[in-house]
Amino acid sequence: QVQLVESGGGLVQAGGSLRLSCAASGRTFHNYAMGWFRRAPGKERELIATLKWSGGSTYYADSVKGRFTISRDNAKNTVYLQMNSLQPEDTAVYYCAAQTTSLGRYDYWGQGTQVTVSS
Repeated sequence: QVQLVESGGGLVQAGGSLRLSCAASGRTFHNYAMGWFRRAPGKERELIATLKWSGGSTYYADSVKGRFTISRDNAKNTVYLQMNSLQPEDTAVYYCAAQTTSLGRYDYWGQGTQVTVSS
């Protein structure tokens, strides 16, 4: 079992930055990849970034490409999402999730952290 805890959300003005953290515990050595998702009010869940533990390859959704950076600290079993140039449309609950296999399904989810960007 993998447990995920997000932190770092909050209120920020447009143009500002936040760094989200996702600390993983449990059988983290089985993790294949980590992902960051968000759900904005009235919208469906959106995959915004992924990172493979082995090799560190990344993926970004077009909506955040060039502004957000996913990274990791393997020693701490933690993945980060650095969010720059935040805009009001980035307001959402942000979730981290873990893939334990290469099948593409995210098996474990954190509780989410609220990010609110004011104009």
